[in-house]
Amino acid sequence: MTRVQAYKFKIEPNGTQLRALRQFAGNARKVWNLALARQQTQYAAGESFTNAFGMNYWLPAWKKELSYLKASPSQTLQQVMADLNQGYQNFFAKRAAHPVFKKKGHYDSFRYPQGYELDQKNSRIFLPKLGWLRYRNSRDVLGTIKNVTVSCSSNTWHVSIQTEREVAQPIMKATSLVGIDLGITRFATLSDGTVVEPRNSFKRHQRALAKAQRVMSRKEKFSRNWKKARARVQRIHTRIAHVRQDFLHKTSTTISNNHAMVIVEDLKVGNMSRSAAGTVKEPGKNVRAKSGLNRAVLDQGWGEFRRQLDYKLSWNGGMLLAVPAHHTSQTCPTCGHVSKDNRRTQARFACVECHYENNADLVGAVNILARGIAHLQGEGQDTTAAAVGQATAAQIACEVNGARARQQQEPTEVSQLAFG
Repeated sequence: MTRVQAYKFKIEPNGTQLRALRQFAGNARKVWNLALARQQTQYAAGESFTNAFGMNYWLPAWKKELSYLKASPSQTLQQVMADLNQGYQNFFAKRAAHPVFKKKGHYDSFRYPQGYELDQKNSRIFLPKLGWLRYRNSRDVLGTIKNVTVSCSSNTWHVSIQTEREVAQPIMKATSLVGIDLGITRFATLSDGTVVEPRNSFKRHQRALAKAQRVMSRKEKFSRNWKKARARVQRIHTRIAHVRQDFLHKTSTTISNNHAMVIVEDLKVGNMSRSAAGTVKEPGKNVRAKSGLNRAVLDQGWGEFRRQLDYKLSWNGGMLLAVPAHHTSQTCPTCGHVSKDNRRTQARFACVECHYENNADLVGAVNILARGIAHLQGEGQDTTAAAVGQATAAQIACEVNGARARQQQEPTEVSQLAFG
């Protein structure tokens, strides 16, 4: 099978190279904004969309008008056109919003499709019009290099080397199936009783971030002190992202290595975190509480967690399955009764029919697992009440209850899977 993988390293440019990096990123941003503006003008005039091949013909005229664009490698500017074309294709297919104009300091990057050279032995990489650059060689790069992307985050430059290689079809060593219920109080509750506590990286840094933002707001905009204050804010944002990414990678790696199949809820995070502010004529209700809930939901990184589980299970020979999320924590896993009265509190589940009791998140994970098994056996997606799904849920519930009775305690809580 073909594996596409990227390796990201920090680079250490000298002064001349650093100035060139900033110029190349600025030129890529300028070309993006010019091309996007022209596409919008054409659309307003009733003209058809111009694809990447057609947009490349705009570059010579822009280079004559804006001579500084000539400093950039021509291929990096052509890659901008390819990216904008892909952005429009995603928009036309309703996979993403309309492309927007880029701003300096936000995701500055450019890409080389060819002309690069990697010297891993001496920890350096050659890039056209930049020369050889040192990089932090933390791991070996495997496979054939397809492209190299240079990006900047918090005034730190990185190279992302995308590779492609053939690997043997993986054989999964683990044989277990597990359902996962994602939440805020508990980041993840597994159907086997394991609990992963949340990291809440934004919440932990929220006070420091607010202080840094207040300091920046008092500075004169674009002054030297304002730029210093903005750099502090960017560093805090970067640390928040790194802490969250580290937590998600370690958690997803542990789960993907220990289970052959993982079943999760098909959560619509965008809908769940939608603003409740409303409009001037129809203002929203409980806006402050909903804002806090949205912040907590986005702080978990559920979408990224699912993405990581998907490719890591695939690399290990496993499988990720998403099932409908409705009523997973309101359905009794023993008798199949569905009612909101089954969950009168956030933490406890108590069936009003058969009086089965357990932790609500654990019940949700058990029901998710049962739905996934029923789906695989051809019962359809909404199969909690199906014979196979219901029997599986009841069996798991009895097993978990038996373990709880022997231990005389709640399901074992693993604090962030022993990652701190």
